[in-house]
Amino acid sequence: MELVFSKYQGTGNDFVILDNRDGSIELSPSQIAFLCDRRKGIGADGLMLLGTAKGFDFSMTYYNADGNEGSMCGNGGRCLVQFAYDNGIHKEHYHFIAVDGPHEASIDHTGWVHLKMSNVDAVEHADQFFVTNTGSPHYIQMVEDIDAVDVFTLGKSIRYNDRFAKEGINVNFVAQQKDQLFVRTYERGVENETYSCGTGVTAAAIVACINKLGENKVAIETLGGKLAVSLNNKGGNHFDNIWLMGPGTFVFKGTIHLK
Repeated sequence: MELVFSKYQGTGNDFVILDNRDGSIELSPSQIAFLCDRRKGIGADGLMLLGTAKGFDFSMTYYNADGNEGSMCGNGGRCLVQFAYDNGIHKEHYHFIAVDGPHEASIDHTGWVHLKMSNVDAVEHADQFFVTNTGSPHYIQMVEDIDAVDVFTLGKSIRYNDRFAKEGINVNFVAQQKDQLFVRTYERGVENETYSCGTGVTAAAIVACINKLGENKVAIETLGGKLAVSLNNKGGNHFDNIWLMGPGTFVFKGTIHLK
């Protein structure tokens, strides 16, 4: 089977995207894992299908690099909005459906994609970390020296500890740097550090704003580039009007033979 694909990246978080609006594409976990393989396939942190859904501009189906269907991916959502625009779905405001529910989005004059995230109604506070869900589950640990953290080793040990091993969790290490956060993430499903994680930086912004009631905007640096998160802290660990903002960049398009 010859498969037409596009490659997009959002601050280094890269994705294979397929247009499945006609419903003809059905892929097995092993085929998805092959497409995401950086040595044998195209190479990506995940794969997405652009589909149709009644009452929405499009649907988003996201798969992790291991081939299994994943939870919400913020950078993926932004890239899929840009892919939709590039493939003829031209809207001032987008309304699409993903695994965690409906989302809104738009593309500003600079080319940044603004993606509305799900509301957050719970944040677990512990001595050394925070846990919350921003469409995907996240563990947040504040650190002093972000460059000194062994993200792979420490992130993997937390992701596979007794509490989190069964369902998995994304592990974020966050440093406050003057007027911005620096976030590094070990992602479940990829099972490695990625250059950026959209739901992860959203979770980091929430933790940073726990004691700042009202409207907040947080500038964020990742290994792959700059993002921003705006949100409203309603108090009591309740957050709404959460927007993840950053680029969704086309890389290349091609065809690949899939067995």
